[in-house]
Amino acid sequence: MRKLSFVLLFSWLILNSKAQNLSFQAGEKIKFTVYYTVAGIYFNAGTASFSVNEASTADANTYHLIGEGSTNSKYDWIFKVRDRYESYLNTENMQPVKFIRHVSEGKYKKHEEVVFNRHNNTATTKKGTYNVPENVQDVISSVYLARNLDYSKYKPGDKITFNMFFGNDIYNMYIKYMGKEIISTKYGRFNAIKLQPLLLKGNAFKGGEDMTVWVTDDNNHLPVRIQSRLTVGSIKVDLSQYENLKYPLVVN
Repeated sequence: MRKLSFVLLFSWLILNSKAQNLSFQAGEKIKFTVYYTVAGIYFNAGTASFSVNEASTADANTYHLIGEGSTNSKYDWIFKVRDRYESYLNTENMQPVKFIRHVSEGKYKKHEEVVFNRHNNTATTKKGTYNVPENVQDVISSVYLARNLDYSKYKPGDKITFNMFFGNDIYNMYIKYMGKEIISTKYGRFNAIKLQPLLLKGNAFKGGEDMTVWVTDDNNHLPVRIQSRLTVGSIKVDLSQYENLKYPLVVN
């Protein structure tokens, strides 16, 4: 893969063919601050945000999911990032019907649209039509689908496998359940579920299990912190704002 998106940091993924939405609602908005660390010094490198809206397509009622990432404007002269990812997710089965990726990272620009046909199990892009697994997800839809998983079914070390269609390829991925921890943030202390997703190798990432994600151990399964090593340095991503959660956030 030539580039790994700024927003792709958040694609810790899990699938369930009969999934129902239990953890989020239309109107939810969450925002994160991304810190870059090198030689023990933290820099406010940028932000990432996700929002949920209601929408309809010709075939289904959908959630319109939007994920955006941008670098801090003061560092744009070094490397400017303005990424926007969109997914139209069927509200009944939590499967994507359309995916849009618009990437602007330095001199690299990319626009991609994918239409999923669930009757034929295909994904169509401007480069052609591809056969895909029945429960394949895109980058953004999988983030929200993951929030609906019942983690009580797993024990530390368990790997949950899934398929993702990205950049005209199918990736066989997994996420490792690592147990539970208490984590402190600007909003207080949370009982959290600890996860390690398998990363795709890219310009910034080595690939493998170098990312750790903590989500709230409540009905929201809201991501509150992400940490990952990079090729040079590391990042820490912290929840900075939220609104219209489906359930009250449980804080210790």
